[in-house]
Amino acid sequence: MTTYGLLVFEDAEELDFVGPWEVFTVSARLRDGADSAVLIAEHPGPVRCNKGLRVLPDHTLDDHPPLDVLHVPGGRGAREVQPHNPVVTDWIGKTAGQTAWVHGVCTGTFLLHAAGPARGRRVATHWSHEDTLQALGDVTVVRDARYVVDGNLITSQGVSAGIDSALWLVGRLHGRDHARAVRRYIQYDPAPPYLADEPV
Repeated sequence: MTTYGLLVFEDAEELDFVGPWEVFTVSARLRDGADSAVLIAEHPGPVRCNKGLRVLPDHTLDDHPPLDVLHVPGGRGAREVQPHNPVVTDWIGKTAGQTAWVHGVCTGTFLLHAAGPARGRRVATHWSHEDTLQALGDVTVVRDARYVVDGNLITSQGVSAGIDSALWLVGRLHGRDHARAVRRYIQYDPAPPYLADEPV
């Protein structure tokens, strides 16, 4: 059984966790419910995300089940607010040491840097924040890569790239054929890119 814990906070970027949530929960469904995914927040009430979506966490930092995968999304909250919140950064640092995998999307890498797991590692982040992250030091930002794997840390570029890295992760956990089945189920086929074509 694999338990995915997805951290949410004010001004988290929606697709940074909703995209991987879709991948993880479809993976669980295709494995006959053997796995689970939970939303975790500092407080039990609704969380308003970057574009206004409100979500209700399943657990707080103090009452969640043991996690196999820790997921950290990006957004303004990840790069401007939560890195200065010792309750969250301490929890990330502690939890990352107890999980098999840590998965960051977009500027979630800033929060992982502040908390410790991204320090001294090769990482990816949103293209518009690569220089800022590199300037923080003790990190190597890999550019022009949808996602980067360094040990048990997976980080990806912005928004939709989190789906790519989540698919890689379920493939690593449960096999490539399983990841392909998840991809087919969610009809994720991003090539060719948008070219303003007329629909068929």
